[in-house]
Amino acid sequence: MKPLAYRMRPQKFEDVFGQDHLVGKDGVLTSMLAKKKLLSFILYGPPGTGKTTIAQLFAERSGLDYYFFNASTDTKA
Repeated sequence: MKPLAYRMRPQKFEDVFGQDHLVGKDGVLTSMLAKKKLLSFILYGPPGTGKTTIAQLFAERSGLDYYFFNASTDTKA
């Protein structure tokens, strides 16, 4: 069973709280997806602000292949 934090993660942009400038109706990332014009971006901020969740939701909505890695735990083989 996944940890509670993973089970409680928002499943869609509309469920993300406090990041309307990114994922709200007129948010930057929402607009990029709507226009199908995807640009690179970096999400930064303190732990618990939704960076990973927003990145996962964006990747899923884009319809493109993606891979997530954690630079602090993933190492080169």
